[in-house]
Amino acid sequence: MLIFRLVVAALLVASALSFALYIGTRDARWKQRGLLILEWTVIAGLAFFAVLLLERVAMVL
Repeated sequence: MLIFRLVVAALLVASALSFALYIGTRDARWKQRGLLILEWTVIAGLAFFAVLLLERVAMVL
């Protein structure tokens, strides 16, 4: 559980830094990287909630 939280937090920080670099340099590569990292952050968040849901289902059974 802690690992998922750390991964999501690290991805959010990396995405924010990429967008900050895009704003500072106006280099479109940083914007693309930021969006890609943000996409993976959403996927990691969905995986986190799927694990929570599976834990709840396993407790009921």
